[in-house]
Amino acid sequence: MNKLDNIAYLAPEIPSISGTFVYKEILTLQDKGIKVVPISIHKFETIVEDRRVKELARNTTYLYQYNLITALITSVTFFIKKPKNYLKTLLMVFEDIYTSRITKLSSWKLLYQFIYASIAARTIQKNGCQYLHIHFAHVPTQIGMYASSLTEIPFSFTSHANDIFENGFLLEQKIERAKAAVTISQYNYRFLSEKGLNIDKLKVVRCGIDPSDRHFVPRSKIPPIPVIGSLGRAVEKKGMDDLIVACSKLDRKGIDFRLEIGGDGPLNDYFQELSRKHNLADKIEFKGAIPNDKVYDWLKNLDIFILACKEDSKGDRDGIPVVLMEAMLMGVPVISTSISGIPELIQDEQSGFLAQPSNPESLACTIEKVLHWSDLAQITQVARNKVTGEFELKNNVDRLLTVFES
Repeated sequence: MNKLDNIAYLAPEIPSISGTFVYKEILTLQDKGIKVVPISIHKFETIVEDRRVKELARNTTYLYQYNLITALITSVTFFIKKPKNYLKTLLMVFEDIYTSRITKLSSWKLLYQFIYASIAARTIQKNGCQYLHIHFAHVPTQIGMYASSLTEIPFSFTSHANDIFENGFLLEQKIERAKAAVTISQYNYRFLSEKGLNIDKLKVVRCGIDPSDRHFVPRSKIPPIPVIGSLGRAVEKKGMDDLIVACSKLDRKGIDFRLEIGGDGPLNDYFQELSRKHNLADKIEFKGAIPNDKVYDWLKNLDIFILACKEDSKGDRDGIPVVLMEAMLMGVPVISTSISGIPELIQDEQSGFLAQPSNPESLACTIEKVLHWSDLAQITQVARNKVTGEFELKNNVDRLLTVFES
């Protein structure tokens, strides 16, 4: 094994409210004495009030903060200094454009990404990085694999959900060029292997979570007016509309509840209008985006946490949402759906409850089942054990480091 002590990390946004698993992975590697050089495609104005996260943001190179002229100058400079690497990588780009259909606009965007890969490569060389790991298999890996070729350091990438289900672009080439292709679930592993991709390089490593600061308070029973919570971006695949419709069915049965929906996104107005349509405006509170460091305080006041994940109209779906793990660690009973890798986390009626995706009737029946479940304390204990046993952050970072060094 090759011992690594200096690694570059590339992701869409570092740090971001929707990608907490990325920056927590980086911080855990730093705790192990490894220097991590963070590179982000976009700049995200962090709202996490944490000293280390703010420091991470200050030390991150934000690629698209550089204007195109600066990126072009950096690219030309790379050509002058390393013409062989540059021309080899440029040839790779044109091969990728041809392979992915020369008539597609997304194919020609690879040239733009190649130009910005030179800034990533400059950052990697300046910091003496030995290795590059990338989160998300779409644009970040496109930039990252070109930066890897320019610098001649090995790379790996972690695929999650949208980046393979909806935007699975050049996956065969990415896997062949990578040292390893990590993914977060057995479901994803099967999905990729069924595409005929090189399974020898595929590794399953979970997105981990730190249980040390999550106080466990198991719910033994649900109160007469339960507080139900859901948290996720206001997009189709999170299934907030199905949850609202399911709650309307409970309401018509005379079942009382309060529903709190956290998250922001393009479907915000639609979800609020849907709640008014079903006469639930007095029962549903839309809380907007909840900062990561405030999620704990919000979750601990819930009686049930629900994430009604489903496949959207473009074929996208969730992987294994970390917020489900958060709730399970804290003793909050969870309900989700039997889609993607979620059944690897939630075993129905053992560590939580599963409804059918895109099925408000099934979801309403599942909620009603939980309201009357006799031994929720047992369910929530099994749930916590599941998370700490298989999804614990430090253990999964160790697994990832083994992949890097093997």
